Amino acid sequence: MILRDADIRDLVRTVDMLNPFTGACLNSYGYDLCLGKEFKIPKWSKEISVVDPFEPPEFLSRVTEDFVLIPPGGFVLGHSKEYVRMPGNVTGICLGRSTYARAGVLVHVTPLEAGWEGVVTIEISNTGSLPVKVWVDRGITQVIFFRGEYPLRDYVSKGGRYQGQTGVTQGRP
Repeated sequence: MILRDADIRDLVRTVDMLNPFTGACLNSYGYDLCLGKEFKIPKWSKEISVVDPFEPPEFLSRVTEDFVLIPPGGFVLGHSKEYVRMPGNVTGICLGRSTYARAGVLVHVTPLEAGWEGVVTIEISNTGSLPVKVWVDRGITQVIFFRGEYPLRDYVSKGGRYQGQTGVTQGRP
């Protein structure tokens, strides 16, 4: 079952599902996660001809109060301002916001699995031909929450590698 605004608000009150929680980010069937201040930007060099996701290249860290500029064809890793605590029977799917999508920006977040908690790492790509500003402290992705029966294995019981992550977290082999 997809969760409506009242269900999301109840989970915020009872299990602190989203912290901080901002009422203006609540939608009829979702919640807009805001972009935090820390970014990881890939450090490319002429020696790198292929990227292995299980041995990622070096990233540069950047903290900003305003925005990050993503070059055409480039991408950065960002994070949500919110710390998320997924109940054991709720999973979240993140989708991009239309304002950014219409500027050629694609947002990718893996599912927020039942039982997972942490700051959400957000992959942000610029598919356009011009640089794009991505603004800190504004909605970057909308989470749609689904409630089901309790699974046999949630994120904690399967030994998930990203439990409790804070800030931007690069891939872990």
